[in-house]
Parts: sequence; C-alpha cells; structure tokens
Amino acid sequence: MDWQTQIQNELERAEQARARGNEGQARVCARRAAGIAIREYFTRQAQIIRTQSAYDLLNLLAEDPHLRADIKQSAVYLTLRVDEGFKLPANVDLISEARKLCERLSKEKK
Repeated sequence: MDWQTQIQNELERAEQARARGNEGQARVCARRAAGIAIREYFTRQAQIIRTQSAYDLLNLLAEDPHLRADIKQSAVYLTLRVDEGFKLPANVDLISEARKLCERLSKEKK
C-alpha cells in the first residue's frame, strides 16, 4: 500500500472514531496520518529518520527551520496534550490539522 493510501486510511479511521465519540482514537489516527506524511517528506529531503513514532516526527517537523510557519503550527497542534477533561485547548480540530499538514507537506519541494 502506498503512503497516500495509508494517509487516507488513517484519516478515515479518525473520522470514524470521532463519529463513535472516541476522540482519543481520532487523535491517534490523525497523528499517525501526519507521521506517514512526515516520513515521506523527510525521505524526499534525503533525511535519515531514526524514529517510527509519529509524535517524535511531529516534534522534529515543528523544529525544522526550512518549513513555513503554517506547517510547523499544524505540527505543534498535533502534539498538544489534552487537559483533565480530555479536551484540547483552543478547540483545535486535529483531524483538520492533520489533513492540512499532509496536503502541505506533499507540495513541499527540496
């Protein structure tokens, strides 16, 4: 299965989890979709990837000085921690942020 299909599958799983009221699973799937896109982006940049963790990849991406601020902001949103009520601050929609990040990274050049 190619990386684009993997991303689409994860985003669909995220939407399904949200529809079932399982926002935690939706968050995990959104992060996994972003992780797939980040791995592909770093591969195109000829960067060595030393982690399989989507969370770690999001942090690496957020620190990349060559990327636009909007891409880095999506990565930051996707690493936010939930509060005691299992809610994200600022009503961030992680599925939407993952979609934006995946689309924008697919267009980034070397």
